[in-house]
Amino acid sequence: MSTVRCDIEPVGTRLLVRVQGELSVASAPTVRTALLKCLMEQSVAVVVDLSGAIVTEPAALSVFPAAARQAAVWPGTPLLLAAPDPALARLLSSGCGRLTLHSSVREALDVEPRQRALTIADTLLPVSGAARHARGLVTEGCVRWELPHLIGPASVVVGELVTNAAVHAQTMIDLRLSLGRRHLIVAVRDGGDALPVLPPPASADPADPRGLLLVDSLAHRWGTLPAYGGKVVWATLSRS
Repeated sequence: MSTVRCDIEPVGTRLLVRVQGELSVASAPTVRTALLKCLMEQSVAVVVDLSGAIVTEPAALSVFPAAARQAAVWPGTPLLLAAPDPALARLLSSGCGRLTLHSSVREALDVEPRQRALTIADTLLPVSGAARHARGLVTEGCVRWELPHLIGPASVVVGELVTNAAVHAQTMIDLRLSLGRRHLIVAVRDGGDALPVLPPPASADPADPRGLLLVDSLAHRWGTLPAYGGKVVWATLSRS
């Protein structure tokens, strides 16, 4: 059975992920989870060192553009690949979509960070007033960024996400509101490992998280990502 290991270390304001071992279709999910968790840490960039990777199945390389696409939607953290092996670099550049490739780890680490998105962030207690406070932060952000038309829908979305975190995870909640080029992004991080599931529209079970139906109807996109010590639920709303 093929095995792969991802060793992670902070290097200044960046995270370095060293992929070691056999990268196959079977082991690619391990790499995907590690990359997504690193992206959630909101570092300046995530640098992936592939010098120790042995690619046994080229199809497994699709894990990198998939992670890069998610990073582009949220949280906007650059994913930079260091592929010293020319043959591997050719595979990555020719068959896996647009990726940012570098010939060495040092070259990738030296890339100048791009301007970060405007953000408002806060940490909330899992109490009944958390959703109200979160809606206040969203209102503040929408007014500051001249998006008054998003106050209503964004307040509903953040209220539902924070309420779900407070009720189901019952841990401290990290709220982040970011202004992207085309979207307003709401992200709620908690310490629970249970992923929210969209209930059927016709469900009559009062235990079902009905608020997710509102999130699904109001958000342009939404999803859940693993994070160290929990998860992040994010949603984007179109600025136009």
